[in-house]
Amino acid sequence: MESSDVVIVGAGIVGAAVARRLALGGFRVTVLDRGASAGGTSSSGEGNLLVSDKGPGAELDLAVLSGRRWAEFAAELPAELGPGFPDIEFEAKGGLVVATTSTGADALLAFADTQRSAGVDARPVTAAEAAELEPDLTPRVAAAVFYPDDAQVQPTVATEALLASARRHGARLRQGVTVLGGVVSGGRLVGVDTTAGRFGAEYTVVAAGPWSAEVAGSFGVRLPVLPRRGTVLVTTRMPRRIRHKVYDADYVGAVESEMAALQTSSVVESTAAGTVLIGSSRERRGFDERIEAAVVGELAAKALILFPFLADVPVMRAYGGFRPYVPDHLPVIGPDPRLPGLWHATGHEGAGIGLAAGTAELIGALMTGVEPEIPAAPFAVTRESLRKVTTG
Repeated sequence: MESSDVVIVGAGIVGAAVARRLALGGFRVTVLDRGASAGGTSSSGEGNLLVSDKGPGAELDLAVLSGRRWAEFAAELPAELGPGFPDIEFEAKGGLVVATTSTGADALLAFADTQRSAGVDARPVTAAEAAELEPDLTPRVAAAVFYPDDAQVQPTVATEALLASARRHGARLRQGVTVLGGVVSGGRLVGVDTTAGRFGAEYTVVAAGPWSAEVAGSFGVRLPVLPRRGTVLVTTRMPRRIRHKVYDADYVGAVESEMAALQTSSVVESTAAGTVLIGSSRERRGFDERIEAAVVGELAAKALILFPFLADVPVMRAYGGFRPYVPDHLPVIGPDPRLPGLWHATGHEGAGIGLAAGTAELIGALMTGVEPEIPAAPFAVTRESLRKVTTG
């Protein structure tokens, strides 16, 4: 039996960030994944590091903490891994949220007011100022808010960089290993049984994204994480014409919605590679992987409202993925008192890239008994808003 201090189930961005944080803290860490690292949700996102879509509260606090840590990662990882490792493409380019109707404008400006009260740099700009920020933006701007603290990374490379750093500090990565169940002794989870044998650990962290409920269920624990599907379009490469992350004011409502049916809103941004990413869609339909023409059509049509010039730009491909949805829209982070030894780092939905760094900080602090920088209680599996769905 292999043994370590911590087994992390899931080698996506959250598991990678937690692995690095714990390895740097002196823990012996083993990361297990039934597929390839960054092979699930982390490879199907846009790499957003956002504060612009979060109202005052625990998730915004976590996003602000994560933003500080991502800026540190952008300096630390290249220095540690050397010039031969691919760039994580951290870009603090800022975000521009646009409303094209009077109703949307009122809601956007009111939302920005609440964010400023929580310390977010949310700057209302005129239509003329929005055009200076984005010369190809539609002239139909009823209101716009600029968020200089929004940023972006290349999510797959960032995941691999965090894992590489963790391995440099002693962590082990085992791919192609499926967790079959838990090893319980004296009422405590002391390891996991897998297709590659038994792995003993004092702590087991479930960071399996939308598959976290399945993993937790194999330990006899109910976890209310469901897959919520999203689709992204990718254009061919072009000279950069979109300078920031730009999205319509409907995006925030779609993020917070509990609806299972398809919802789309326009999210448009350039990448360092020269492509343009067009999102976003959200729907709960299990692990159905089909990319449907109706979804692609809605995404394209809404993107043209913000940037009409995209009508003449070829779409190179479309890809989809599953985000880990939790009914109260907060991730589950920390120990599970129902089964001592079990920890969670999951349920971030579409914000997992951005919130991974802060999640790792919370796990690291809680596991070492240090007071975390932000309150951990809102993310606990025992919180009141989750109690019925975890015990009912």
